[in-house]
Amino acid sequence: MRRLLAFLGSAVLAPAAVLTTAIGIPSAAAEPCPDIEVIFARGTGAAPGVGWVGEAFVNSLRSKVGGRSVGTYAVNYPAGFDFDTSAPAGAADASARVQWMADNCPDTKLVLGGMSQGAGVIDLITVDPRPLGRFHPTPLPPHLADHVAAVAVFGNPLRNISGGGPLPQMSGTYGPKSIDMCALDDLFCTPGKSMLAHFAYVENGMVDQAADFVAGRLG
Repeated sequence: MRRLLAFLGSAVLAPAAVLTTAIGIPSAAAEPCPDIEVIFARGTGAAPGVGWVGEAFVNSLRSKVGGRSVGTYAVNYPAGFDFDTSAPAGAADASARVQWMADNCPDTKLVLGGMSQGAGVIDLITVDPRPLGRFHPTPLPPHLADHVAAVAVFGNPLRNISGGGPLPQMSGTYGPKSIDMCALDDLFCTPGKSMLAHFAYVENGMVDQAADFVAGRLG
């Protein structure tokens, strides 16, 4: 875990030049409700928004769902270097957004996603309730599961935490509707040591692959 946190501190410097302007958080009062909403958590150190992987994922998904509308919600959390407090804060916000959408837009199909620390945020609300190192997941209430059509995460650091693994293996409820993308030698989700691999999910085609999977889940 110390290795993970140390690398998180340096990782933010590498992608700084490629971070794009984040998609804005839609107004909670926006009408009509979108057909699909992507709730996405950015990676460590990224500016507020969904981050460059989130943008690419949403754009790819839009191209695969016909004329259906796709809204976005950027998880509101620090995405800071204190993973122990930052990730749970993101999990609480993401969970609250799912609940809000279920109450106010019950016919909208929800897609959960995250990059790097953001992937860990999504893990915390979808994996089965068991300790993952120092983290204690708090899954979404059972009545919300039917509102979540798919889950897609990238560079997931909790795969390396004791007792972890790919998200589809860690969740009985969300596993069948999840895809956990981990690039070869990505230092955060494999025993490898490649920083470049961690920031290559758009270029290596895994974002499009995940969007294909999610589009299939959306019908």
